[in-house]
Amino acid sequence: MKYPKEYLDEIKLRLKVSQVVGKQVQLKKRGKEFVGLSPFKNEKTPSFTVSDEKGFYHCFSTSEHGNIFDFVMKTKSLGFGEAVKTLAAEAGMQVYRFSNFDEKKEKRFQKYKNIYKDYLNFFHTDLYDTKNYEALKYLQKRNLSDDIIKEFRLGYVPWKNNFYEKLLKNYTEEEINLTGLYYKNDKTGKFIDRFNSRIIFPINNLSGDTVAFGGRIIKDSKLAKYINSPETDFYKKRNVVFNLDKAKSCRSETEEVIIVEGYMDVVSLYAAGFRNVISNSGTALTENQIELIWKFFLSPIICLDGDQSGQNAAVRIAEKLIALINDNNKIYFSIMPEGKDPDDFIKEHGKEKFVDFLKSKKIIQSFIWDKYVSEVETRNPFAISKFEKKIKGLCYSIKDETLKKYILEEFLTKIANLTPIQNKKNKFTPYFKKDLRILQETKALFKQRDHYTKEQIKEYSILNVMLNFPKAANVRLEELSELKLSTKNCEEFKNLLLKKLSKNEVEFKKEFELMEIFKELINEIEKNSNLLNMIKKNDLEKVEILDELILDLKEINQLKKIDSLESKFAQNMDESSYSELIKLKSQLNRD
Repeated sequence: MKYPKEYLDEIKLRLKVSQVVGKQVQLKKRGKEFVGLSPFKNEKTPSFTVSDEKGFYHCFSTSEHGNIFDFVMKTKSLGFGEAVKTLAAEAGMQVYRFSNFDEKKEKRFQKYKNIYKDYLNFFHTDLYDTKNYEALKYLQKRNLSDDIIKEFRLGYVPWKNNFYEKLLKNYTEEEINLTGLYYKNDKTGKFIDRFNSRIIFPINNLSGDTVAFGGRIIKDSKLAKYINSPETDFYKKRNVVFNLDKAKSCRSETEEVIIVEGYMDVVSLYAAGFRNVISNSGTALTENQIELIWKFFLSPIICLDGDQSGQNAAVRIAEKLIALINDNNKIYFSIMPEGKDPDDFIKEHGKEKFVDFLKSKKIIQSFIWDKYVSEVETRNPFAISKFEKKIKGLCYSIKDETLKKYILEEFLTKIANLTPIQNKKNKFTPYFKKDLRILQETKALFKQRDHYTKEQIKEYSILNVMLNFPKAANVRLEELSELKLSTKNCEEFKNLLLKKLSKNEVEFKKEFELMEIFKELINEIEKNSNLLNMIKKNDLEKVEILDELILDLKEINQLKKIDSLESKFAQNMDESSYSELIKLKSQLNRD
């Protein structure tokens, strides 16, 4: 449903950004702008700026940026339509009326939510009926107090209840059936309650509306221990995270959230004092779910049961989600001891021990390494080869190119330290050793001298290659010509070298003109660009080292531009500076 621009502009005219933001952030006037602590990150020094004149906010610590609609959507976890309605009411405007189709869909959703609400209210209240004492006793045995039961609005659906008939008094059969709460018995033609004889756990969307249920059987039975609502028009399992509607309120206190396997684990941990706990909604953790979680918590901790199925599930999750991580969004794993789940652990050891246990979490790449290497026969070169290919395949899936490079290097270093064959005379060397050495040497090449900047060392190293290794430089003439060096002297020397190189001379000589005019610069270059036995490298290795130097220098130049724009933007919050800033950051991530 697309709102007319005029309607949205009218809301923005009636509401100042500081007025909307000020309801959640304590703002202080600073010149024409306002500043405050970021609502998107736990911080002590204000990095959050609001400009009524420009009509937007900007957070320097998280790069969050937008107008009043963006702010309400992100801080209250609303969809755009809900944010518009909220702000329109605040601005004293009438709700915008859409087409008949839109209105019908909205009415269906309201009916859907109302049926779930009536169903939940009835069976939550019914839990305390004496006939359902066994269900209440089960929850109390799990150390759940009445306050927790009521906060989560847990319920119990007894066998052969007649609530379907009660619903028919207010809703049509079609409306009830669209919720997935009932299914039709093929033999009798009657509608059966899907959650018969089960404790029900309300599954809410981010706005707190119940859109589905998880159900747990409380008696020994051949039936599945847990079941979930089927997918409907208004409930898609892959997009919903259990208890995120409550847990998101912790986002300003911590970047961590605990992801556990089941509904009962969530409720039990919550009851033990962990408010930042969630669970995937009856499916393996999906890309949509982790992206949703990252909007509130940058460092989720996946804490699955210690049985074999829990550990296998954790590995599958790690293999699937490693592709999505970046320098901001991480994933950690804390797998429970064998045979334990979080609820068992806390009952046995207490809350503080569980907090200590979570401190031993492993970041996703370390978790994958430990799981993989434990299964490798290190005395078998074929097993090592297969292992390396598997590790590389996972690394290549990482979308963040810069992070991919460093994680791959970390893995290769670890693999190089494995000893497949214990033979002093003929020790096995993995075939990737040469690539790894180049990477390590490239990093060591450009160690900063005390009186030179990192940028100068990179530039001197590039000029050194051009001066002494013309074959390697000739391969990258175009890239070298595009580089802009930081000083006039270096730039002129580079251009002169390019002219000499462009002649494609096999033997490149340092002519008298070069030696005399740039004698002092050449001395500096050769003293301050240690290329670590560059002369012993083959031609391909020399080109690879030059490529690394060029890439690093480009990155330094981009970071300088970003710093300059950040400073400019802080002084004068204009959209053109922000657009250029975002463009540069995006380009840096791609490179």
